[in-house]
Amino acid sequence: MEFDVFGWLLALPVAFGFGWLASRLDLRQLRRENRESPKAYFKGLNLLLNEQQDKAIDAFIEAVQNDPDTTELHFALGNLFRRRGEFERAVRVHQHLLGRSDLPGSERDRAQHALAQDFMKAGLFDRAEQAYRALQGTAFDTDARLALLNLYERSRDWAAAAETAAALERSGTGAFGTRIAHYRCEMALEADAKGQAEDADAVLRQAREAAPHAPRPLLLAGQRLARTGHHAEALAAWDDLRLRDLAAFTLVASDYADSARAVGQGEAAAARLQAAYEQAPSLDLLRARARAQGHELGADPALLPHLRTQPTLSAAQAVLARPAAEWNAETAQAVGEAVARAARPQQRYRCAACGFEAQRYFWQCPGCLSWDSFPPRRVEEL
Repeated sequence: MEFDVFGWLLALPVAFGFGWLASRLDLRQLRRENRESPKAYFKGLNLLLNEQQDKAIDAFIEAVQNDPDTTELHFALGNLFRRRGEFERAVRVHQHLLGRSDLPGSERDRAQHALAQDFMKAGLFDRAEQAYRALQGTAFDTDARLALLNLYERSRDWAAAAETAAALERSGTGAFGTRIAHYRCEMALEADAKGQAEDADAVLRQAREAAPHAPRPLLLAGQRLARTGHHAEALAAWDDLRLRDLAAFTLVASDYADSARAVGQGEAAAARLQAAYEQAPSLDLLRARARAQGHELGADPALLPHLRTQPTLSAAQAVLARPAAEWNAETAQAVGEAVARAARPQQRYRCAACGFEAQRYFWQCPGCLSWDSFPPRRVEEL
């Protein structure tokens, strides 16, 4: 028992000494880290928060010069250059990072992603594509593929866009079937323009397989059939479209009427167009019905009732095409209401500083608080 007490008495000062030594070492390490932390970095961060980007860039450049091995400073500086539109300087910063042999793999991928963004913002699409492709299989794989998809759309490389969208869908990023269908439709249009009808047929079938319920492949298929004189087949495609997506069908309603008349089905088509009009009233459907019956829209007795329920300028224009002898008080009233409704958004005052619009005139803009920024003329007179 005496030995145990003596051992404890001896161990306490030793333990206290080790604790004191450890605390001193931690304190020295903390002080050393504080001294090594570049003050210019914090100065640049403060300037950046105060939206003084020019001074912030100078501070970050100073920080990088004082501590060239700090990767975070390089990333901050490169991002600032890109935001300011100084893409060459941003590229140099990120290429410098990639040139470092001691850079960890995750930081190298991050620098590669930043470099690809630099090229994309600078409009160097070929170099951006190479940079993004180098990120496949990394933590930035999905971001890189989405950026490539945007790049291919902008450059109208529809085949590459379809391939990239399919890869994204396989990876579980989301559903891209409708977009792939659009890409295939664009490819079909390009093939038709080159006289490659078989290729157009093939990619159009792929479009329907990618998105069976998408309206555009059906719409385009009908147009291609009608253009080659296969009006009955075109009607079948468009009837399928009408049942699936009536709003999209209105885009080809007049073509539908022309194909129906070409095969002697004008009255049957007019009946189907009337049913569609009753479901979703539209001037395009009304015009197509009149066309299927072989007369102009202006002579259709349903036009004036349509104008009263749908007072649009297009309907009013069709009414105005009638001979003056057919005008009466009811017609004039309907046209007047349509014109008044269309003119209402233009009868406003607009602030020249911020674009705020109001029905009454303001000496001080309620939006941006500028004085005398409202021209004393309405929008329709400017």
